[in-house]
Amino acid sequence: MKKYNIRRNVMKEAIKTGLLGGIMGFLISFLFNWLLTPIPTTILANGLGNGISGLMSGFMGGFIGLYMYLKKTSSKQN
Repeated sequence: MKKYNIRRNVMKEAIKTGLLGGIMGFLISFLFNWLLTPIPTTILANGLGNGISGLMSGFMGGFIGLYMYLKKTSSKQN
């Protein structure tokens, strides 16, 4: 029963940090596309803008999610 509770807690924390990272990634992607590349003139500019914002939001989503997970696990160990 204890092993099940540990897996459940890990899954709950992963969902929380994943949602937080996803929201941060969404905001970064939205702001990048809205402020820096508002209306692309060509298909190439549109693709590059979406690619760069996807790269930035994916990195930030993963980084913030992992950072929050490591921060919570290290505070529980101390």
